[in-house]
Amino acid sequence: MTPQQWILLALNASIVVTVFGYGVHTTLDDVLYVVRRPAQLLRSLIAMFVLMPLLSFGIDWAFELRPEIEVVLIALALSPIPPLLPNKETKAGGSASYGLGLLVTVAVLSIVIVPFGLWLTGQVFHREMTAPGTVAWLILRTVILPLAVGMVLGGLLKDKAERMLKPVRLVANLLIAVIGVAIIALSWSSIAQLVGNGTLIALAVFVLVGLAVGQWLGGPLPRDRTVLALSTASRHPGIALAIATANHPDGKGITAAVLLYLLVSIVLSLPYVKWRQRGEPAPLR
Repeated sequence: MTPQQWILLALNASIVVTVFGYGVHTTLDDVLYVVRRPAQLLRSLIAMFVLMPLLSFGIDWAFELRPEIEVVLIALALSPIPPLLPNKETKAGGSASYGLGLLVTVAVLSIVIVPFGLWLTGQVFHREMTAPGTVAWLILRTVILPLAVGMVLGGLLKDKAERMLKPVRLVANLLIAVIGVAIIALSWSSIAQLVGNGTLIALAVFVLVGLAVGQWLGGPLPRDRTVLALSTASRHPGIALAIATANHPDGKGITAAVLLYLLVSIVLSLPYVKWRQRGEPAPLR
């Protein structure tokens, strides 16, 4: 295996451990939180899988972007929530139950949403676009299985599972940070080649509008608006990479484009997270 493959393997293992950690504290009520609130689920799906794909079409029309950026934007707009996002949402003051429930619900629905969204995109752009078979497997192994195993063990072992998990979770979080830096360092020259021709502006528009759309449609509760804003702007990079690679002629530049999006998303989400941590001002009387 190459160094890059070892790095990706370690990253996937760290993500699985982190999602397993969610499962230890997750209840069935958390998983079904969004399903039991159909109006909230409908707003979430409209924000993520109606307005964001429309935005990606608009960005592709407005900017003369490289082909790999165009494909990546569409792939991002159709991708589910990244497995590590609920932790970030909770730290920003978001609802833990909404974050976890939305993660699981959107992951399951993505098995249908991704192929349909790509078919519809193909009709709009008059080109054939397909969903790779790896999408369902990625969702299963990075979200559904580790969360389910964590829930079962958490229910059986209770406090013992938490004590066993603490050191493993610390190592997983450290690995994610170190590996993330290593991946960006190895790909930096490819990322730098994509900068220009409106690429950064296009990616920034995608993230900022995603935050605004989620904040707008998140409902009356501030903690719910926080979750939907971050979920709308942040998408699963692994699934976006799989979708974009399957629908780009040679796959050149796709990995660098997804990494560039991750960097832009992290940087632009920081001020929003800080704002949400402070809370919203009280309404004027």
